[in-house]
Amino acid sequence: MACTARTFAAPLLLALAAAAPLPSAAGPVFDRVKASGTVRVCIWPDYYGITFRNPRSQQLGGIDAELSVAFAQDLQAKLEYVDSSFVTLIDDVKSGRCDVAMFAVGMLPQRTEHLRFTRPYLRSDIYGVTTKANRVVRQWADIDKPGVLVGVQAGTFMEPVMAAALKRAKMVVVRPPATRELELEAGRIDVFMTDYPYSRRLLDNADWAELVAPPVPFHVLPYAYAVKPGDDDWFAAVDGFVLRIQRDGRLDAAAKRNGLTPIIVR
Repeated sequence: MACTARTFAAPLLLALAAAAPLPSAAGPVFDRVKASGTVRVCIWPDYYGITFRNPRSQQLGGIDAELSVAFAQDLQAKLEYVDSSFVTLIDDVKSGRCDVAMFAVGMLPQRTEHLRFTRPYLRSDIYGVTTKANRVVRQWADIDKPGVLVGVQAGTFMEPVMAAALKRAKMVVVRPPATRELELEAGRIDVFMTDYPYSRRLLDNADWAELVAPPVPFHVLPYAYAVKPGDDDWFAAVDGFVLRIQRDGRLDAAAKRNGLTPIIVR
């Protein structure tokens, strides 16, 4: 996915509790942030409820669109967004294209080998999305059956999880510019697997969409922010921010505004 950068001032959007003191600048990333007065934040701009750029207005919204502004405020720094994706995430962070990834990054083993994660602030199970007219998949038990085509977005945590879980159905990996929604509407897949935030995009905006929820927890994954290893003070600044928003109400408030209260970690 092509990545672009946009620079925003950090306006006073979240006038809530005052932030606790940050560590003093020490270490390559934190020193650069303080010296430049800018923090570069990787986002996936197609993540509904998290960091979603409206295609008409180009306005960025979602819980991490709000909390990234709050983080920049705490740092007294300008905010620069760097478009990323789950496919390019590790390279984008490790190469220094951004200072932190703030788009509900699932704490997968293959990611923790390369990135350092803060304490989690969200957690989500896996859900299926199908169409109301679909007669192949009506409930969770219908998904792993012969002949069923199960879509997953390339690079998301659903890809390795469903590859291991599916024994009879066929997994279809959807790569840009194709989208799971279009593949489903076109009948090239019967259901696609996603998380709670992304499922809201369809349920909020598409009257043809039907949610297929697991009857019991299937694969609950914690989400956190990710940084490049090797700078303890920068990690402490990001992790400390998560702790503060959990305690001072900013996480609860942002989650409520974006319909994500059921999955926050307090």
